[in-house]
Amino acid sequence: MPRKLFITTALPYANAPFHLGHFMEYIQADIWVRFQRLQGHKVHFICADDAHGAPIMLNAEKQGLTPEKLVEKVTSERVGDLSKFNLSFDHWYSTHSPENVALLHDIYKKLKANKLIISREIEQFYDPVKGMFLADRYIKGICPKCGAKDQYGDSCEVCGAVYAPTDLKSPYSAITGAKPVLKKSEHFFFKLSDKRSAKFLNEWVANTPLQSEVKNKLAEWLGDGGKNLNDWDISRDAPYFGIELPDAPGKYFYVWMDAPVGYLASLKNYFESGKAKLNGEARSFDEFLADDEVEQYHFIGKDIIYFHTLFWPAMLHFAGRKVPNNVFVHGFIGFSGEKMSKSRGTGVSPQAYLKLGLNPEWLRYYIAAKLNDRVEDLDFNPDDFVARVNSDLIGKYVNIASRAAGFISKKFEGKLAKPQLPPDIAKEFAAAAPEIATCYDGREFGKAIRKIMALADLANQYVDANKPWELAKNEDRQSELHTVCSTCISMFRDLTVYLAPVLPQLAANAGEMFNFNAGDWKALTKLLPAGHEIKPYKHLMTRIDPKQMDALLEPALEATKEAKASAKADSKSSEHAEAANSEFALVPPETPKPVVIQPINETISIDDFGRIDLRVAKILDAELVVEADKLLKLTLDLGIETRTVFAGIRSAYNPKDLVGRLTVTVANLAPRKMRFGESQGMVLAAGDGTGIYLLSADSGAVPGMRIK
Repeated sequence: MPRKLFITTALPYANAPFHLGHFMEYIQADIWVRFQRLQGHKVHFICADDAHGAPIMLNAEKQGLTPEKLVEKVTSERVGDLSKFNLSFDHWYSTHSPENVALLHDIYKKLKANKLIISREIEQFYDPVKGMFLADRYIKGICPKCGAKDQYGDSCEVCGAVYAPTDLKSPYSAITGAKPVLKKSEHFFFKLSDKRSAKFLNEWVANTPLQSEVKNKLAEWLGDGGKNLNDWDISRDAPYFGIELPDAPGKYFYVWMDAPVGYLASLKNYFESGKAKLNGEARSFDEFLADDEVEQYHFIGKDIIYFHTLFWPAMLHFAGRKVPNNVFVHGFIGFSGEKMSKSRGTGVSPQAYLKLGLNPEWLRYYIAAKLNDRVEDLDFNPDDFVARVNSDLIGKYVNIASRAAGFISKKFEGKLAKPQLPPDIAKEFAAAAPEIATCYDGREFGKAIRKIMALADLANQYVDANKPWELAKNEDRQSELHTVCSTCISMFRDLTVYLAPVLPQLAANAGEMFNFNAGDWKALTKLLPAGHEIKPYKHLMTRIDPKQMDALLEPALEATKEAKASAKADSKSSEHAEAANSEFALVPPETPKPVVIQPINETISIDDFGRIDLRVAKILDAELVVEADKLLKLTLDLGIETRTVFAGIRSAYNPKDLVGRLTVTVANLAPRKMRFGESQGMVLAAGDGTGIYLLSADSGAVPGMRIK
């Protein structure tokens, strides 16, 4: 039966342009959504801008705008970015909406009727100049542990100590510089410490297939009968940009109370605007959410697990509403091994990426190839990005169509013969559909990509074995040429359907050119028929030009130099932080050192070179060596046998990213016994002491092929 799915991504804060972290999450969710739609399931894919809170209020004031105008400005600047990356949201809204007010008030009143809302007086720092209470991020002072200056009110960036704002020495307001004073105020709390909350949350966690990393974290918070759960402060004092409590004038809901309700507010507006009806949903918002068969899923980053797996389910449950079926958590995305951070000058700009003409689907593919179902951080490496896209998408996938389609058009009037896959390849293609479907459904996108590219390798091996360019020269073998090229196009169709969730535009273009439905998953079990007509071949996708990446990186390098110079003058100056925040280009953690080219060694003879047996090898598996911090254990396929090689490339490569990659190995090197095993060869890499670059074989090479 078709599933009924309500899917959301975390609400981006409406205070600045999108960054790559947003798009990693959106792409992950979009691939999953597109796959579900290909399976015939009904999906409602929703998001909204998170438009409330003190940071927006203060930023708007700084720019001479009202908070509403700032949100409107930010939203208008980034509205086009979503469609340009082929993201298929059904609706995008805002938490600053009448629907959010009504839903939040309703949930609050029901929680209060359930005796889960209490109020009590608290004491906190107050800025007498600004006339507002200060959140931890707006208080600075001297760390009480190590004495470092200009540390925030909750933790020290120098020694890592965690403390209360009142523990800071010489505290001052980060807004005005004034010395804060302690002041009392009535605050409202959600009683997460209530035994009912702990009981419900333990049951929800036990019955929800959360990721193991998330369950382990929740076990810490919910352990000891829920005694570790604290009541949640859900109110803030004026001045504050947000939604006012219905029964406490001058008190506003904390942004993290109203933001997740924005999921429902966006869904409600989606229904009331008529978009849901256009998407085949005739029921009302309330009827839809009352359906027990409707599944609710949230895609989020690991930094907001606390809000989505404790407060949010508890709020919904005790307000009598549907709770999430699951929360899918991902890690952060870094750049060349460093965490992306605008404040440190290490970020990536989707806007700059698009402005420079880089294909959005290159990024979709690269991110998909690195994603899995675990809470793991990813790394955006520019060199790997170029190599992977050019090798996989152009050298393997597009290459199949480009090598066969021209012959079909020129020699056979654009009509296919009956495709005839060799039995071994037919078996692999037939078995792939359920495996790839399982990977997509389980968010193991990297595994799905590796399987698809393995099929592409088989297709290219078929092309190389049958050499259509040679068949075309022989008039007596035109029928054979027709069959070979037709078989290639049929295999290309399957690969296109498999890649459609990741590369929707490329798949649509390929489907239009070759006259098939790129969204027809059921057609995967059938070969294209004889007589099937295709259009003349046109380029489907170009290679990445390294100059495009250079253009993306060059301004960032200059920004890094300036930021570092400013940081030396005053590592904590607000002017530097502000300048760093204005940069939205790819920035490496440090300015690269010039490459040192070593002198060429003494001359050898051709006989000396001939003694070295260099072979193409496929990396079947890669794993860390616990006893050695520089080594990876590689399992290599040499065509006629497999080898184990220990390679000193751990600093440069994530093991899971190497699986399926072709490289070069010295096959006749004497085995070397090491304390953790025997190394049966050597893989080749380039480097100058500052980086390691594994050598790769070009498309069409196969394991065991000798390098001459």
